[in-house]
Amino acid sequence: MSESHSVGGRPDEPGDEDTPRPTVAPIDLAGLVRNIGYEVMPFKKTEASVLQHVPKDVPLTVTAAEGRGLDATLDLAVALARAGYRVAPHLAARLVEDHGQLRRITERLDEAGIRSLFVIGGDAPEPHGPFSSAKELIDALDGIGFSYENLGVGGYPEGHASIPEAALDTALHQKATHADRIITQICFAPDTIAAWASRLEQAGVHVPIHLGVPGPVNRQKLMRISAGIGLGQSARFLQKQQNLVWRLLVPGGYNPTRLLRRLGKTLSQTPTYVSGLHIFTFNELERTEAWRQKLLASVRA
Repeated sequence: MSESHSVGGRPDEPGDEDTPRPTVAPIDLAGLVRNIGYEVMPFKKTEASVLQHVPKDVPLTVTAAEGRGLDATLDLAVALARAGYRVAPHLAARLVEDHGQLRRITERLDEAGIRSLFVIGGDAPEPHGPFSSAKELIDALDGIGFSYENLGVGGYPEGHASIPEAALDTALHQKATHADRIITQICFAPDTIAAWASRLEQAGVHVPIHLGVPGPVNRQKLMRISAGIGLGQSARFLQKQQNLVWRLLVPGGYNPTRLLRRLGKTLSQTPTYVSGLHIFTFNELERTEAWRQKLLASVRA
C-alpha cells in the first residue's frame, strides 16, 4: 500500500516524480491467481462465514445495498477489520444522506483503523442526499481531509447500460487521479478486457486494474440473494448480473477456472495495468476458498 494520503490526489499522479507509476506488463494465470481479493455481502451470517473459511491474507471488500443502508456495510467492515482482515467498505455516493453522515462514517473508519475504500456511485435510482456520483463523494472526502492508503474506483470494460461511453471515460479519468486501483464490473470476454485496459493506458490512466470475476456460484444462490434484498433491489441485482444468470442457465455455462485460463492466455500477450482479481463471491465463501486453493496448487505445479 502507498503512504497514507488524503483523497485530494494520489502521490503518483502526473507531475510527482518521487513515486513510480505501476508497471505496464503482461500477466499470466499464475500472476492473476496470486493477487486475489474477495467481495462479500453484509448479510446476517457473513461475518461467521468469513471467519470460518477465509484466510487473513485475503483482502476483502464489503458491498453496499440500498435496502440495508451503509450501516450494515460499515458494521461488517469494522468487525472484520477488528478480526484482523484487510477490508475496504463500499461507499455508495447515492446512499450518503449528507455531509454529517459522511463525517460520521469517516470517524468510524478511523476508529477501526480502516484505510481502504471502494467508492462507487451506487445503484439507488435517486440520491438519498447531495451526492450522485463517486467523484462527488471523493471530493467531499477531500473536503473532510480523510486520509486513506488505498482507494478503489469502478471500471466498465463493456460500458454501462445507462451511461454513455464518453461520460464513463471522463468520469474514470477524473477518479483515476485519486485512485490506487480500478475494480472492474464483470466481463466474460478476455479480448474486450485487454482492449479496454490498453485503451486506458494509452489515454494516460496509470492505475492498477483488478478484474471483477464471479467465483464458483450457482443459480440457486443468486436467486436466494435476490429474494433477500427487496423487490426493487432484487430486480436491479438480477439486471446487473444478467450475463452471469444467463450463463448459469445454459448447459456447460459458467466455469470460473475456464474464464481465468482464457484471461491469463490473453493478458500474457498484452501489456496492461491488470494486476489481480476481484472475486464476486456472492457469499459462497467455503466453495470460493476451496476453488482458490485448487487454483494456487495448479499454478505451483
